[in-house]
Amino acid sequence: MERPGPILRRVKKVSHEGHHGGSWKVAYADFVTAMMAFFLLLWLVTMVAPEKRARVAAYFKYFSLFERGGSSLMEWGHDMYKEYGDETPRIELPKPLEETPPRLQKGQVAGRLKELVEMKLSDVKDQVLVDVTYEGVLVQIVDREGRPIFPLGRAEPSEEARRILRVVAEGLAELDNKITIDGHTDALSYSTNKYTNWELSTDRASAARRELEKSGLNPDRIARVSGYAATRPLLPESPEDPRNRRISITVLFPSLGKEMESQSLLPKALPETIPER
Repeated sequence: MERPGPILRRVKKVSHEGHHGGSWKVAYADFVTAMMAFFLLLWLVTMVAPEKRARVAAYFKYFSLFERGGSSLMEWGHDMYKEYGDETPRIELPKPLEETPPRLQKGQVAGRLKELVEMKLSDVKDQVLVDVTYEGVLVQIVDREGRPIFPLGRAEPSEEARRILRVVAEGLAELDNKITIDGHTDALSYSTNKYTNWELSTDRASAARRELEKSGLNPDRIARVSGYAATRPLLPESPEDPRNRRISITVLFPSLGKEMESQSLLPKALPETIPER
């Protein structure tokens, strides 16, 4: 009879890390995470505009789930302050974009001016050029052989020029855009140096300004009146062409209007079509 072998017993050792084991590390990590989120929230609150911060504060102070379930605080706007009385701050918020009256665009202004020219200036419409440029809307009143807008060498506008300027003033009456008025001459020079094309172009621009103001244009809308002599011809290849003698009226638009008032303008873009002689 065989004798039984030795009995082996395995004993597993259990180590204890401190009094509470390692669970305290998880709790500490949660605490640090919560504190980081809290300070991040405080930083974000300080970066929010005062109007939005007041709106959020009023929302959490007076909001009731049973009265306004499903609504968003960003949809309330300034009505939130009126509803909750004098306890909330009175902050004037900007009106929604849809309530702001739309401004006319460049193409609309140019189209309206072209319609007026067709209706009221059909006999001289080839002397009125309306184009859209980077500055705004450019209206040019040009000379024609036999139909000058100014007598040769003089700054007093002809009767046809006055009629054209009255129609242009009518087309610009309802706008509030600033405008500039520029005078241009051809390359023909005076025999005397006492009075040159520089003075002539400036005097013609000033005369056009006076006619526009007589026709109802608000003087406060005029941003600049200047003369360029023959430095910006309409037809560079024919500097002595009578069509280079013209008055340019530019309707400035907000995108560039402020810059144009404070600094000199770049050369204007030439119209795509030039009337035939």
